[in-house]
Amino acid sequence: MTVVKEFILLAFPNLHHFRLLLFVLVLLMYSTCVFGNITIIFLVTWYTSLHTPMYLFISTFAILEIIFVSVMVPKFLHILISGKHKISFVGCFTQQFLGNTMGIVECYLLAVMAFDRDLAINSPFNYISIMSKLKTKLTLCPWIVGFAFAAILTIFTARLKFCGRNKLDHFFCDLTPLQNLACSGTFVSRAVTNSVAIIAVLFPFIMIIGLYLHIIVTVSKIKSADGKHKAFSTCSSHLIVASLFFGTAIIVYVRPNGTQYDKFLALIYTIVTPLFNPFIYTLRNRDVKTVLFKTFDKLNFMQKTLRNKS
Repeated sequence: MTVVKEFILLAFPNLHHFRLLLFVLVLLMYSTCVFGNITIIFLVTWYTSLHTPMYLFISTFAILEIIFVSVMVPKFLHILISGKHKISFVGCFTQQFLGNTMGIVECYLLAVMAFDRDLAINSPFNYISIMSKLKTKLTLCPWIVGFAFAAILTIFTARLKFCGRNKLDHFFCDLTPLQNLACSGTFVSRAVTNSVAIIAVLFPFIMIIGLYLHIIVTVSKIKSADGKHKAFSTCSSHLIVASLFFGTAIIVYVRPNGTQYDKFLALIYTIVTPLFNPFIYTLRNRDVKTVLFKTFDKLNFMQKTLRNKS
């Protein structure tokens, strides 16, 4: 048997004639996503008014998104512009490990952010004292869980025998396409994958639903309309981001077998959703918009000063 030393990422062969257009669109989305998330990190770091647990989680989420898209998108862009679809065996499993790590971290970080909002609304007087003790642990735990689960998935998939077929019907190395190419039994690997998917995706999703039900019950007891609006406005951005990510992730991963449409859904959670997240957190967040306008005012003042001196 010939041992597979490299894989072929087929990407989107039906869109071959639109390859350059797709390259430009993906590059534009990738650049915008990275720039937007860097902006959020800068604002949270620079302005002391944003040095709160909620914005610590938001800036951590921004870092995560930059890493996540950088694991997936550059190789896809290289395929589109060069037409070279090959990826080495080690490179493929490295991408798969990092991609799964970032995906699982995102699931649990979204759950942590939901807990943060629930605590802020239901225990506002104890919020600062509790979160000052927990914020570091809550920031690190998703990363530990993500690396641990991704390592398990990678080990069980890499132990399969790949001895012939090497064409992946995807634009990055993902679990199901890789398992479909194995020439050895995949029952154990698929069982582990499905089990981890349930723990890594469904469990934090159920946590988020439970926390938001608790928030809704609490907010419904607020008598003033302004109070209800203020309480919901602090949660709306996170709820939109969580819905976009979990909606596609559950369809793709929490199923026994993949379909030909998985790679199209993967485009949503690997490129489209990370693109929207910076805008959701800035355009729908009053505090972020305030410091963003302050930054623009400072930049305009600096430009005028330089012009006057010149």
